[in-house]
Amino acid sequence: HNNNANCNIPCIANGVSYEKIPQEGSSITALEVFFSGYPRMVGLSLFPRLCQLTLVGQSISHIKGLEACPLLREFWVVECQLTDISGLQNCHQLQKLYLYDNQISKIENLESLVNLQVLWLNNNFITHIEGLNTLQKLRELNLADNNIEKIGHSLDPNISIENLNLSGNKICSFKELTLLAPLTCLRELGLKDPQSSPTPVCLLCNYATHVLYHMPGLQRLDTYDVSSKHLKDAAESTVIKKMMYYNMRVRTTQRDLAETQANLLENKRNLLQLPENRIRALSYALKNLECELSEVQALCRKSARTWEDGLSPLSEGSGDRSDTIADITRDPGLEHKILSKLDTLKERLQFWNRKLEENEMMVYFLLMELETVGNIRFEEGCSTDPWFTSCYDLLLSRFCAWDYKAHGITGIKINRIIRIHNRSLRLRFEDKLHTLLASEESTMFSQNYKRWLEYLFYVSDPERTIEKNEMLHIPEDGFKTSRSIRQMEVMSCEISQLLLFRTTCFFTGDSGMETTSKFNILLFHLIVDQPETSIQIERPCSSKIHSGCDCSQRQSQWFVFDRELVLPEYLIDFEYITQPAFPEPSSRGTDDPPPNDINLDEETLNMEPMLKPRPKLLSLDEKTLLNVARANVLSQITVLNLHGNSLSKLKEISHLTALRRLTISFNEFTQLDDISHMPNLEFVDASYNHLLTLEGLRGLGRLNQLDLRWNQLTRAREETAVLRKHAPTLLRLDTRHNPWQRVKPHTLTPALTLVYLTHLDDMLVTEEEAGAAVQMAAGSRINQASLLAHSRTNSERPRSLSLLSAAQLLDQLSPSPWDITGDLEQGWTTKITALNLDSQRLSRLTNLDKLVNLRWASFNDNDISKVEGLDNCQHLEELSLNDNCISRLDGVSKLHQLTKLSVNGNQLSCLDGTVLDQMPNLHFLSVENNCIGSLNGVHRARSLFELYIGNNIITSTRDIYHLKALTNLIILDLYGNPLVEKLESYRVYVVFHLPSLKALDGVAVEMTECENAKDVFGGRLTPDMVAEKLGHSNYSDVVDLNMQSSAISMVDLAPADLFHNMRSVNLEHNNLTSFSGLVYLPNIKALCLNYNHIESILPRQKAQAPLTNRQILYHKVNSSGYGQQGSSKGSRYQHLEPLMSSLEVLHLSHNGISNMANLQLSRLTNLKALFLQGNEISQVEGLEGLHQLRELVLDRNRIKALGENSFFGQAFLLELHLAENRLRELNHLQPLTELRRLFLGMNKLQDISELDKLEVLPSLIELSFFYQCRLQPCMSTGSYNYYNQARAQ
Repeated sequence: HNNNANCNIPCIANGVSYEKIPQEGSSITALEVFFSGYPRMVGLSLFPRLCQLTLVGQSISHIKGLEACPLLREFWVVECQLTDISGLQNCHQLQKLYLYDNQISKIENLESLVNLQVLWLNNNFITHIEGLNTLQKLRELNLADNNIEKIGHSLDPNISIENLNLSGNKICSFKELTLLAPLTCLRELGLKDPQSSPTPVCLLCNYATHVLYHMPGLQRLDTYDVSSKHLKDAAESTVIKKMMYYNMRVRTTQRDLAETQANLLENKRNLLQLPENRIRALSYALKNLECELSEVQALCRKSARTWEDGLSPLSEGSGDRSDTIADITRDPGLEHKILSKLDTLKERLQFWNRKLEENEMMVYFLLMELETVGNIRFEEGCSTDPWFTSCYDLLLSRFCAWDYKAHGITGIKINRIIRIHNRSLRLRFEDKLHTLLASEESTMFSQNYKRWLEYLFYVSDPERTIEKNEMLHIPEDGFKTSRSIRQMEVMSCEISQLLLFRTTCFFTGDSGMETTSKFNILLFHLIVDQPETSIQIERPCSSKIHSGCDCSQRQSQWFVFDRELVLPEYLIDFEYITQPAFPEPSSRGTDDPPPNDINLDEETLNMEPMLKPRPKLLSLDEKTLLNVARANVLSQITVLNLHGNSLSKLKEISHLTALRRLTISFNEFTQLDDISHMPNLEFVDASYNHLLTLEGLRGLGRLNQLDLRWNQLTRAREETAVLRKHAPTLLRLDTRHNPWQRVKPHTLTPALTLVYLTHLDDMLVTEEEAGAAVQMAAGSRINQASLLAHSRTNSERPRSLSLLSAAQLLDQLSPSPWDITGDLEQGWTTKITALNLDSQRLSRLTNLDKLVNLRWASFNDNDISKVEGLDNCQHLEELSLNDNCISRLDGVSKLHQLTKLSVNGNQLSCLDGTVLDQMPNLHFLSVENNCIGSLNGVHRARSLFELYIGNNIITSTRDIYHLKALTNLIILDLYGNPLVEKLESYRVYVVFHLPSLKALDGVAVEMTECENAKDVFGGRLTPDMVAEKLGHSNYSDVVDLNMQSSAISMVDLAPADLFHNMRSVNLEHNNLTSFSGLVYLPNIKALCLNYNHIESILPRQKAQAPLTNRQILYHKVNSSGYGQQGSSKGSRYQHLEPLMSSLEVLHLSHNGISNMANLQLSRLTNLKALFLQGNEISQVEGLEGLHQLRELVLDRNRIKALGENSFFGQAFLLELHLAENRLRELNHLQPLTELRRLFLGMNKLQDISELDKLEVLPSLIELSFFYQCRLQPCMSTGSYNYYNQARAQ
């Protein structure tokens, strides 16, 4: 009866008679039931052609009965009481499914709905996105108002999604939004829908920018139209700037890491220096004794025994005497001391490894800042920060030394405090706090909530590596589960008790771990409100049990179950201050002096028998060989010991056809070519030499033992190839103590590929090692297998806030597109767009010809010595070749589409401009850690935005001028070049010459720096500026220098000797106020300074005290009784030292000069032509020292009269120009006895009698009162004559 009633409800709701259902039911395609009592889905079998079913506001808890509706396309069960998704397995035609406003907790049982296009599951209790893998046609997905925290890769298969709503969930991280980028069809995204509460990630800074960058195809975001290209471009630009900034910061931190590693290696070298020297000395003495022993034994044998049966210095000297000598040279004290030093080295390594970990942690944190768009930041504190002091004092106040007394710990030392700014976790923490404050059940908590805020400490267990890694993730994600927060201590002694059980195992050695005293500790804020969220277990401080501590605070251990109650705020690096808990027993008396390693060595070396020093051989001939080997003919020699000489060549050695054992240790060999083609040679000891390469070694078919220790070999792969080919039977090889380049775990792996090798570096080679080495060597070529494993076919560069290259990113993020189980389709290589072959031990780039569509490639960390094989990769955009052996860039000249090139850690010596000129789109160039000595050629890369060229050998300031052509350059890194230390005010200098820079050497360029640079270097004429003007730096070739209109205000051409051939300088139309550095140029004959602001030859001295009124009056009035002072103003400069003794022609027109005396022209004693036209001169003075003056031009000034001393000393003046002045009389011309030409046009002479005064000029032949306006050249006819004469001389 109930079933019939339930079946009747859909009929009534849709106006269908229940009685007529058998006749009409098959024709009904849509049913709707709203707010009626339909608790169970029954009676649907009566509607076999049903296409749409809508159930709203029912009490349905399970979906049933749809197997009778195979044609169903649209299904609504909303605002009901569904607890799971089920009963849909037969609805293969279903296209739209609405299940919102229910109680569903899991997405499941949707696998068969392959035609589903719309799915609404909003307002449920879903926590994970799952179960959607088969819904390839899904276009709209609504998961709003659930409890989803992570997106993950759960939507990757749903590539057709166009509309996605995730509003009202608990997504907090930008990283989760980044995972939506593969949904290329996505057009509408909701995270802050008006009908839902905003997702926490929406409240973070740069939210919209982040989304628009990663999903450029979006048309609507949170119901807003974002289709504008302007918005997308703005987001793209912002992200690019951020990535450039963090790339710069990360490089700076990595550089600090490299410096730390270099310091570590230097410390290691220093610590090993003495042991190495001692080992060398003892080894030398030991080999000498072995050599002596073999000779003694040889002399004692019967004369009938042939030399080729003689004892081997190494293997046959095993008698009693050999054991005795071995005992003499072996000293237990020395061995103990060496081991002690090695232990010290380990401690230092542990210390610096800790520093390395800290730097690596900072790199990780910087990358985290980038990926979260700054919503997670890490601030390193210093003593001036108030928060630093508070945290510092808090940590010290919570430490109780009594708990550690048994372990010799007296205190803690805080090394570093990092403040954590996590906007997402803080918002979550504050939301939780506000929820508790608003709760009706927490009235007491609301009134005194500050009392419930405590600080919590967490330290990872050093024995649990998982916890160590978690210390890096907690600042980003917080604690994942309540299980993560196991033991946390609060108040006075919690640090002591928290670490006590762990410290016991460290300092007593119970765990078998190495002794350590350094920890990282996280400091949290905790809300302590109710027992269900946290449990407090109080216990007294141990000092209360064992008196002796002033600690008065309580001690607590907390178990926290709600992670939202905890907010990470500080990361603290500290170490224990220790002292031995128990004094070590001493086996020596108090008066015994400490042992001295060197003395012990010397005692050992001085033991009997003492060997007389032998003369060292510098070369070999037949007689010497016979004498050393004590043989009669060369063909008898089978053992030859040439240890301890100064040999660099082995001439005549090829005649020793029977030679089997050769010792040449402690000599000066750099190569072993001379021992080639010796068919019987079995043993060679070439240790302690200077071997650079084995190239040239040939034909040693029986060589089975080779000692190459303590040489200078660097390239393991090349040396192994030589041995594999020319010493195929080698059994034992020792290569220790060579400076192998790029030391890595696989450095000596090539040596393991020697077929018969049994011992390498005195260690047995296992079959597994040899097999792995052969397999590794086989994989060190680019073949089909490596291409399939490391290539991708993506058409777009991944949009990710990562500093990895595109090839590296795609290799990590995208699955392999190849089905290696079946046959590959023809032309599969043409589909490859990305290739990542990092760390594959490649020596050559081969088999890349068919990768015609390759766009992103990375070959880092290989052994590539030449860029080749890329000519067909015309579409390549990014290429990374870091950490190889490349010396030239020739092979990239045809990659015209390249935008990013990285060749760090190679052997480049220059930047080939002809290669860079072929890459017009290159925006990013990184060539750090090479051997580049000049920036010449880089100016050809005109499109560069970023240039990283740190840690090279650039020394010249002129190289900065090569960068001035790069008008787009905004980031430059020159750190680690000698130029940085050599150039005073280096940073200001670079900023001045490259005003477009935004960052230099990892530090942003501030506006104040730009202004300071202009003040310091603005208008300065330097050798670099001259080189830029002339296009070369051969200053000795410069004869004439023309720098007109160059805004020069200072001349600094030091050292002046660079310009010893310069004769003429033209600096017209500049801003000079003095001759500045021109006075130091030794051979200048003509100087043109027209249209400047010259006030004096030398810069003006500091201003003196102001004149009194009387002094001013005396200066103004010549007849004041002090008139002679006024008439001899220039005389005060007569005693000054002469300057510019070669100068003959000087142009100073249009400088605004009003006082000739201040110019100090008398110091130019060799001057022959002086041009002062167009100034403000009112009185002719200051010419007393110009005895060689021949031509003087004073046209267009303000001269009213000539003074008595105006021409004193100008007895040889031939030509005088005074046109266009204000002369009314012609007095005081008597000194000009040699004057021949006088020009007086455009003056104010009115009385004809003034001409009579010219009778004092006996040599005058030309007089002009007519003035014709004409353009004034830089040099008049007379001055040109003087100048030409000067050049001729």
